Amino acid sequence: MGKIFVALLVFSSLVFSHEINFDRNSTGMVRHLKVYKNPSWVSEIILADGKRVLFSSPKGMFEFYFHPAGWYSLFHLKSESDFKTIYVTDFKTLKAINAKGAFYVYGSDITSPGGDDLVPFNSYKDATEFSKKHHGSRVLGFKEVNYGLIKLLNGAI
Repeated sequence: MGKIFVALLVFSSLVFSHEINFDRNSTGMVRHLKVYKNPSWVSEIILADGKRVLFSSPKGMFEFYFHPAGWYSLFHLKSESDFKTIYVTDFKTLKAINAKGAFYVYGSDITSPGGDDLVPFNSYKDATEFSKKHHGSRVLGFKEVNYGLIKLLNGAI
């Protein structure tokens, strides 16, 4: 019975895992930085039409997420319903994780290529451990992140 459970666990992790694919020419949408240079920060939004949009960090992804209509000329986006799935890279495991289930450390001493950022983790435990080690201010869930926080991280407040 135990072997069957382990086999199912391994199989489900393979079936449901996602890899954010990019090459040396791939640039992030918001900051136009080469994402291969900092793979631990890469984020991705898969649009409802199947197009994939890369970002050099979670902060850039959230900027795009909070104002999809601002990208209408490129992607014909109007609202969150135009997004199929959102991925961020877990800072500990370096694996792609669902952004809506991730935990984000705010205020740490670690910065992304775009400056102050939100450091994503798949587990709350990993996020709190990182936060303690790197002087983070808070651990936030996806729904706790708002555009005002992103503006603050960008120095716009």
